[in-house]
Amino acid sequence: MGQEFEGDLTESVFWGADISRSIFRDVNLSDVSITHAMVTNVGIDAFVDRLVVNGVDVTDYVNDRDEWFPLRAMLTPKSSAEMVKSWALLSAEWEKTVALADSLGPDAVTTSVDGQWNLVQTLRHLIFAMDKWFTVPVLGGEFSPSGMPNSGSVDFSFPGLDFSLNPTLEESLALYRTRGEAYAEYIANVDKGSLAKKVMVLENGEHSVLQCLHVPLEEGFWHMRYIRRDLATLAAK
Repeated sequence: MGQEFEGDLTESVFWGADISRSIFRDVNLSDVSITHAMVTNVGIDAFVDRLVVNGVDVTDYVNDRDEWFPLRAMLTPKSSAEMVKSWALLSAEWEKTVALADSLGPDAVTTSVDGQWNLVQTLRHLIFAMDKWFTVPVLGGEFSPSGMPNSGSVDFSFPGLDFSLNPTLEESLALYRTRGEAYAEYIANVDKGSLAKKVMVLENGEHSVLQCLHVPLEEGFWHMRYIRRDLATLAAK
């Protein structure tokens, strides 16, 4: 069983290391240099900004063929106006995702593909992420009992969560939309000074409001991508 590394690994050196079949998720690979290496059958799903492979800058080639660009490049906006635009585009994609799931029949929303979260579970996780990073630390609200943490956070004592609940798609979608409406209202009116303010995030410590506001965008984008992938698999079957 491979080891799991979390936290600050900046300026680390991996020399002669076998990292085959490793998983890099939610990592910052800015300014990373990989030399004298074997890169075979490697999948990279990320925001690409100046990626040089064997001396060739492939950034434009990749981004021109990425159906999710430029939304992928809009997940860390710096201003209220940019956040509003990013959230509107992401929300529209989520509405398309729900419509796609509906078109596949009622079982699609509760069917897992390869052990991954189904649509209802994904929405519950996004509700949790919104509460953890926005509802509670920024608005001073409470966690929804229906929220679902990721596996790395499930043992943390988040107040108010009820893992015995089994909400329907309609219930989960209504909660996510309600949270989204509060988020949209806040980002439309937030000022620059408030974005720099520091708040405490349960389990993760102190972060700026701006950093907190990025999380619903990032989580919403990536989990939407995962669900689209799995719905495509279900459609093919």
